[in-house]
Amino acid sequence: MSSDSILSLKQSSPKQLSAQQPMPTTSDVCVIIGHDIEAITSAVVLASLGHNVHLYADNVLLQQQLQQYAFEHHLQALWQLYSQQQQIIIQALPDSADKLIAICEPLETVNAADGSQVAFYWLFLDSIKSVWSDKQWITAFNHSNQQKLPIIMSGIGALGQMSLVAEQLQRPWVYYVPFVFLQDGEAFSSMLKPSLWLLGEKTPASSQRLTALQPLIQHARAYHCADIATIEFARSSIMAMLATRVSLMNEMSRLADSHQVDIQQVSRIMGLDERVGRSYLQAGWGFGGNTLPAELAKLQQSGLTSRVEMPILTAVMHINEDQKELIFRKFWQYFDGFIDHKTVMIWGGSYKAGSGRTAGSAIHPLLNLLWSYNITTLVHSDKAQAELTTLYPEQPLLQLIDGPYERLDTAQAIFIISRSPQDELDITRLNQQAMPIFDAQNVLTRPQIAALVGDYLGIGRSKS
Repeated sequence: MSSDSILSLKQSSPKQLSAQQPMPTTSDVCVIIGHDIEAITSAVVLASLGHNVHLYADNVLLQQQLQQYAFEHHLQALWQLYSQQQQIIIQALPDSADKLIAICEPLETVNAADGSQVAFYWLFLDSIKSVWSDKQWITAFNHSNQQKLPIIMSGIGALGQMSLVAEQLQRPWVYYVPFVFLQDGEAFSSMLKPSLWLLGEKTPASSQRLTALQPLIQHARAYHCADIATIEFARSSIMAMLATRVSLMNEMSRLADSHQVDIQQVSRIMGLDERVGRSYLQAGWGFGGNTLPAELAKLQQSGLTSRVEMPILTAVMHINEDQKELIFRKFWQYFDGFIDHKTVMIWGGSYKAGSGRTAGSAIHPLLNLLWSYNITTLVHSDKAQAELTTLYPEQPLLQLIDGPYERLDTAQAIFIISRSPQDELDITRLNQQAMPIFDAQNVLTRPQIAALVGDYLGIGRSKS
């Protein structure tokens, strides 16, 4: 990306959230420890708010994460700009927390001389757990001379883990921020003005000490502060509820198939009931990514530890995994099992439209099932193409194509895994081939389906 493009993005992104929220007269130093997308986004957002950020990370893993999130164009441009300006200073993560403390304590003294101060340490625990054990870094911070500096923790753990760590830290100002608001494809904007900001605090009524985070808290659409154990439980419960809604709609979609009812119309009707709401009612191949699956696994672990049976959670996880193979079964049934050596087109590969990540995506079980029948797969997935190339470097049945209609005349079916509803659909070109479309995302509208010459099979939807 050119320097002009970067500067244009810089100028269009807010350096303050409103005219009533002035820039700080001195720039606090925010020490961030981690390499994941949450740490990267936090560094960019804090730099946008006028702070200096010292980011400690494994540089190899940091670069891998930046490459994996190349589709986050705004975030990438600001990251490059702030790094060039040394507003974000990237340093290697020491192999021990003691070494980090030794580096940062003199930094605190130096910055105090020019009127600025270290605002906090922000630890992204999922990033550092492979380098530092909890015992190691907790002991190091307990031996630090700077016991008044706040520590913020972020990450996904078993219920009570963050609260336990907070109690082991021998300082009063310990906080927990779960990233329930971060959206793939809109990481920067979704943190700058979060939909829901949750804050767990070790010491009650102490959130005002996090002055650098106050603009984010003030501009959140919803905000709640409580003890760390409660915020942990709320985080996990929110994610479990979202996953449950998705799996329930997918279960209902199977019943809709047998009753020849369009589950998408049912979803819209359900959304009209204010008790239900509209979010996470979309039937499809299920949910993927890292956050929801990781959250459910940790919640299941907590249930086992507490000896509490969780049959609903178990069913949600089972339905989600089985749903990822449902579109293949529809394909197999459509051709009465005569599918060997066919060629199919696949649109999209990421776990959600707008993302470049394929973690937990239905494309993986679909590809493996198709390849088991020696089926050639022509995949168009602009944002996820690099990741698919890395994951399947020597698969002759995988052919990545540049456009959704490229080599369309060689395919006998189309699968839709992830596609933005805003992407134009060329019905005329599709009708020239009149092949069946297997829509695992239910992205086609009813008028588009009616205009098709070929057959259409979705999740709880059909052409009839």
